[in-house]
Amino acid sequence: MDLGCDSTKYEGSMSAERVFAELQTDASTLHASIRLHLERNFSPDARKHLRTFSSTEAADFLGLAPGHLRKLHAENKIPDVPLDERGRKFYSAEDLGQIRLALARNTRDPSLYLRGRVGQEPLQIISCVSFKGGSAKTTTAAYLSQWYALHGYRVLVVDMDPQASLSSMTGLRPEIDFTHKGTIYDAIRYDDPLPMSEVIRKTYFHGLDIAAGGLILSEYETETPYALRRGAEPPFYLRLREAIQSVEANYDLVFIDCPPQLGFLTLSSLVASTSIIIPVVPNFIDVASLAQFLTMTSSLLDTIRDAGMTLDYDFLRYLVSRFEPSDGPQAQVAGLLRANFGKRVMTETFLKSTAVSDAGLTHQTLFEVGRGSMNRNTYDRSMESVNAVARELEQEIHKAWGRL
Repeated sequence: MDLGCDSTKYEGSMSAERVFAELQTDASTLHASIRLHLERNFSPDARKHLRTFSSTEAADFLGLAPGHLRKLHAENKIPDVPLDERGRKFYSAEDLGQIRLALARNTRDPSLYLRGRVGQEPLQIISCVSFKGGSAKTTTAAYLSQWYALHGYRVLVVDMDPQASLSSMTGLRPEIDFTHKGTIYDAIRYDDPLPMSEVIRKTYFHGLDIAAGGLILSEYETETPYALRRGAEPPFYLRLREAIQSVEANYDLVFIDCPPQLGFLTLSSLVASTSIIIPVVPNFIDVASLAQFLTMTSSLLDTIRDAGMTLDYDFLRYLVSRFEPSDGPQAQVAGLLRANFGKRVMTETFLKSTAVSDAGLTHQTLFEVGRGSMNRNTYDRSMESVNAVARELEQEIHKAWGRL
């Protein structure tokens, strides 16, 4: 029986050259379509703007009771803010900054309101890292960086992910804004790197700056092996560290969003860091991926230590993310993590929430969309989760600064 299994290729088969050519064509077509869509739907000069906050929200950010905030206004001890048409006060992030300065000037302990580092307290550089996509790594970096900015810290986020999702969440458009230059790649590239100060941009959040990511960061992964062979200095694992050190006087906290893979970009981030957060979705697939990631990471960091690098971290914490407390299997896996890692697993968790996912559809966070834009109970539960995680982490940061 002749089944036609001869040396003749299947009529629909494609040569490797044709596949590569079609992939390149598809990529160019898709990039052009995305660019056209963005240009049609977003004004070239359009930028996101942060909403104003109610007096209750403002009091929480300032660490005051709402009644105390009203009393301070009545006594003219803090700058006033205008009333809306219904006679209510709403506060911009800049208003909060001015009020903090006024409160700090009139207290024996300015650190109650100006909560950033003082004196010789070291810059905290915190990498959010995971081997697996979908672990809420970028969401964690976005929410924490915004929370600390709104609570009076000077914050820089560094987007080391070529997908640049965090950059998009800050209102930037990598497909349009960074076609030639302007990303963190320009500060760590091997040929004529730019000063870090030239790639940092202010965001629409008062006190929050960004060194953006972009597809060009993929070049760093391919260029580094050649740079290692020719002995480029500084080596790949020091380039981000030195770039951040050049601007450390301007910030209290740096959050690095790492790509979901263990390459040169992630290793550079880990070497630059003083602390590490590893978000983990509590299911067995993610935990198995975590085990592989930890094995590979420890081996590669050992290699870097053998090259003479001293790697000391103030803390390493596992953050249970996208957690559903009523889900029995998830609760079991979370318990497994706590049994194995003990206090390295954060007590507080980031809850899985339709409020967070709905806000994320428009590249926003709950700080931006506001309580009135969705179910208030859902919003409140989500914000309670964010606040609890950020405050627990704040204690670790203050320990690193020697305050606790």
